[in-house]
Formats: sequence, C-alpha cells, structure tokens
Amino acid sequence: MHYSAVDRTAWEARIRMPNDSTDSYASCRFLVVDDEEVVRRVVVRVLGKLGCETVSTAASGLDALTQMDAIAAAAEAGPDLILCDLNMPEMDGVEFLRHLATREYRGGIVLISAEDERVLETARNLAKARALNVLGAIPKPVTPATLSKVLAAYSGRVSAEARPQGELISVEEVRAGLEADEFEPFFQPKVGLPDGHVVGAEALVRWRRGDRLIPPGLFISTAEEGGLIDALTDQVFGKAMDVAGAWRRAGFDLKVSVNVSVDSLTDYSLPDRFAERAVQAGVDPTRVMVEVTESRLAQEVAAALETLTRFRLKRIGLSIDDFGTGYSSMVQLKQVPFVELKIDRAFVHDAHRDRHSLAILESSVGLAKRLGLSTVAEGVENQDDWDQVAAVGCDQIQGYFVARPMAADAFLEWLIEWERGLEATPD
Repeated sequence: MHYSAVDRTAWEARIRMPNDSTDSYASCRFLVVDDEEVVRRVVVRVLGKLGCETVSTAASGLDALTQMDAIAAAAEAGPDLILCDLNMPEMDGVEFLRHLATREYRGGIVLISAEDERVLETARNLAKARALNVLGAIPKPVTPATLSKVLAAYSGRVSAEARPQGELISVEEVRAGLEADEFEPFFQPKVGLPDGHVVGAEALVRWRRGDRLIPPGLFISTAEEGGLIDALTDQVFGKAMDVAGAWRRAGFDLKVSVNVSVDSLTDYSLPDRFAERAVQAGVDPTRVMVEVTESRLAQEVAAALETLTRFRLKRIGLSIDDFGTGYSSMVQLKQVPFVELKIDRAFVHDAHRDRHSLAILESSVGLAKRLGLSTVAEGVENQDDWDQVAAVGCDQIQGYFVARPMAADAFLEWLIEWERGLEATPD
C-alpha cells in the first residue's frame, strides 16, 4: 500500500497527537538581535502576529550579552528563544554564539541572515558543536510563514518544561530521583516505508519530578559526571522492557530502541544485564536496539568495542545515531558491528529543497544498503520530508510529523488509532 499525502489527510485528523499545539511558543520570552533597526521592527511585528507578547531587542551581540548578564544578576528569567543576525558590526553573530556557549545558554536559537545558505548552515553546525540548541536558520527578509514554520516545528523544544534557564540540577537531586524511581521512558514511534505501519519505538528518558516533566538535556550530563548514568540506564531500560512486553502481549511486537551513553560502554556486564532483563519482561533480545551517538563514540571507540560486540553476540541490535555529524563515521562503520544507521535530521528536514542535504541523504542511504544496514531518517517534520526520504529508499522514518515522544499509555492509544487509520485507507 502506498501511503500518500491524500491518504494521510483523510484520517489523520481523527488522531490527537500529544503536545501538537503550534502556538505553545507564544508565551515564551524572545530576544531579537540585529544591528538594523528596520529588521528588528519587522521581526517584532512578525512575532506579534504569531501571538508572541514578550519580545526584547538588542542592536548588537554585545548589547544582547549586557542585557542577559543584567537579567542573570537580578536572578530573573532570561530569554527562552534568541533570534540572531550573523553579520553585525563590533561583534558578529558567530562570536555572539561563542559567548552564549560559554554562558551555557540553554534556550532555543534561530539564525537570521542574508548570507549564502552555506554560510548559514556552517554557522548552524558550529553552534550545534558548541552544544547550543539551534532551532533553525532562515534567510532575510523574515516573513510570518518562514518564522512560524521554524517555531511550530520546534515549539516542544522551547516549552515551559525547559525553564528556568539558569536551573542547575545537582548530582544529589539526580540520585534522589533514582531512589524515588522518578525516571521513566517516553516513546517516539518509528514508521516503516512505504506502507506507514509502526515497526518500532525509541525510548527517551524523562524525569517526572512532582508535577513537572524534566527533559533529558537538564540532567543527563549531571548523571554522567556524577557516576549515576549506569543506574539511570538500568532503571529506564527495565521500564522500557516492561512496556515492550506489555505491548507484545497486546498484539504489538515492536522493536524498542534505547540510548546508551558511551560512558556506560566500559561496563562489560551491560550486554548480559540487558539480555536478561529483556527475557524477564517477555521480550526477545532481537527486538531490542541499542543506539550509540556517533560523535561520542568517536572519542571512546576502543574502550567500547568489547561491550558493543557482546551486545551483538546477545542478538541485541546496534544503531549508529546522528550519522554524518561526527568526523570518523566511516571508521566506525568498519569497526563496529552496526545493523542500523540513523541519519541525522540535519540532512533530512527540508532535504527536498537543499541540494547539499539531499546529496548527503542519498549517499548515506546508498552506503547503508551496500553495507547491509537498515536506515532510519530522523527529523521528519512534514509531508515533503516524508516523500523525500521515501524517494531515496529509507527503510524507516521518525519525527514530529508522525508523533512526538509520549508516555507508554498514550503511545498505545495512539498506535491503535494510527494502525486503524491505515487499515481504513484504500490500497
């Protein structure tokens, strides 16, 4: 069955996608940084039309930093999202991004510039390399359509969950959360192509702390630095396997992927624990996939190689995550027995209109096929993304166009509705 845009439109309205609001960013605090007053006014006006009420402006990167430092000194909440020009006098946007990184800014960033698209993309990659949360890069002149598309696609990443900006979570708090059993997996579906059936899910950790749901970006590094990442991995993996076992008993035999920190791969007993815990939950180890981020693995591949090989001996699959973002992708594909290649969203989203992204997407899929690896396209945000990755031969897709990560109960309800919609769609 071909899953077309027309087919999807016929039934997707019946499915309520969790957190699918396109205006959840309206209550966020914005900072517009541009040396041209007319541009600042236009962007503020565009944001106003999108319902954004709290908008500040700065005429330079230095002015923006001064404002942010004053806000921090007063112990007030800083901007949730910064829209930043690249070509500015005194301090250009690239230098401004470096200063944001040294201040450990955790909000979202949208790059705005009239520069060549390759310059924009390079600045975007540089910001990501500095662990900044780049939501997108849009050309000038800014229009409501281009800006709202970036904000709508990423509204979940700049939600109230991630505030306040200056929040620091201590090792003691993470340890207390583990002892109270507060960490749990959320699940984002993986959909097979071309038929659109759900074939698996990625388990993504969340911290349910009272009435708050804390995203992983606020506590994973603390857990790693505090020596708690193994305990966190075990807790979340065990819960994910219990959920997978329950799904299987309900008639849905999905493959479940889990992210494992490179720091945990020096624990040679990890493959045994994973295999035993899966069997205990009624899950065949072949239905488990361990995802390892490429950039981190490049730094620790020698120490991790034994553990990774033993995962495969236990019949647990290995996936190389964020493929194409590191510097030793080919070496890792040769050294590590991966069975799946996940193509980073940087080469997936909007690849239909970016020839550079499309070239990398096509070559990644072709390489995977020649090596006998299955492919997953991450960051599928719209129908154009879906159609493009299907056209180049990707095996699976994952992204907000299908669904956002959701709790186990919500996932099962969504899954039933999704599959019911496919069955109702004519071949």
